Amino acid sequence: MTKEPKRLDLSLYLSREPVILAALTGLTVVLFLAVTGLSHLYDAQQESLAERWSSRGVNDLNAHHYKVAITEFRTALLYDRDNAAYQLSLAQALIGLKRTDEAYAYLINLWERQPENGVVSMELARIAVQKGQTDRALRFYHNAIYATWPGDQESERRKARLELIDYLLHINARTQAESELIALEANAGDDADQQTHLGDLFLRVQDYTRALAAYRASLKLKRQNPAARAGAGAAAFELGLYPEAEQDLRAAVEASPGDTASAALLKTTSFVEEMDPFRPRISSAERNRAVVSAFTAAGARVKACQAPAAKTAPAAATASPWQSLSQQWSNLEPQVTERGLRRDPDLENTAMNLAFQIERQAGASCGPTTDADKALLLIANLHQEN
Repeated sequence: MTKEPKRLDLSLYLSREPVILAALTGLTVVLFLAVTGLSHLYDAQQESLAERWSSRGVNDLNAHHYKVAITEFRTALLYDRDNAAYQLSLAQALIGLKRTDEAYAYLINLWERQPENGVVSMELARIAVQKGQTDRALRFYHNAIYATWPGDQESERRKARLELIDYLLHINARTQAESELIALEANAGDDADQQTHLGDLFLRVQDYTRALAAYRASLKLKRQNPAARAGAGAAAFELGLYPEAEQDLRAAVEASPGDTASAALLKTTSFVEEMDPFRPRISSAERNRAVVSAFTAAGARVKACQAPAAKTAPAAATASPWQSLSQQWSNLEPQVTERGLRRDPDLENTAMNLAFQIERQAGASCGPTTDADKALLLIANLHQEN
């Protein structure tokens, strides 16, 4: 009889234990949810503050207020320390203030984490260019070309390749620049302005055939395009396609009277067309007039070159090459007339060969060349082997 109360107490405890455990579990869950909620609320607040400071930083970065932007991005990173976008923006603001070493530290860390990021690779390439680190610059430029970009990837990759080409031209790496241009050519597309720009770049690397093709593609897409017309004229001129060059250059000058470069090339091209007796589809009379004109221009050149030679070395003037060339020209002059050329067709080659020899011998040593002199050199290069 004395042990019964203890049994009752134990029974009562055992019956209440599940209720107590359930209550404690529920309290734990409530406290966990409360802590989680507070944590999410704190994180959301931190994220909101970071976004707010970053937004201010972006506005100041775009307005070139770099010093203020640096403070704002640093503040944003206090609330979101590992945010790659904030770190990149901070690096760009540091670059704006020419604090390149600080920017590089952020960028190289980002590149190690995100080597496929095109923006990061481009910034690293530009820093390498500033430091004269050509190999690193090329490496990062190529990373950027094949990287992932936000927005229009093809457009951004094209811009990266164009910047690389400009850099290669700047350091006179013309062969590498041409290789990049050929890769760019494959993706130029049906855009007249892009084709014109491509032609301009091919002109700079002296790939005149590809330059002319790009200008022709541009004109096919947009006929009224003075820049492409001028470029086509310049490329055709360099290729020795003078009739084609004259047509394009004339159209370019008519469309843009202020285009002095095209006007100068057109003038020289017109002299070539006028003085070249070997051009196709001309009459015998036109050919004879061209020979007389070329021979007369060469005579003026040899006289201009002989005078300074005599002044600088009077005693040796008689032995100078100009004395010999002058004598040959003087001996031939009475025969080189339109009538004389009609009587002796072989005289044409003799007269033109002497004219070419005089112009090649003269070079730039006899003072400024006339348009006729330039034209004769071009005709010589066009019809005679070097």
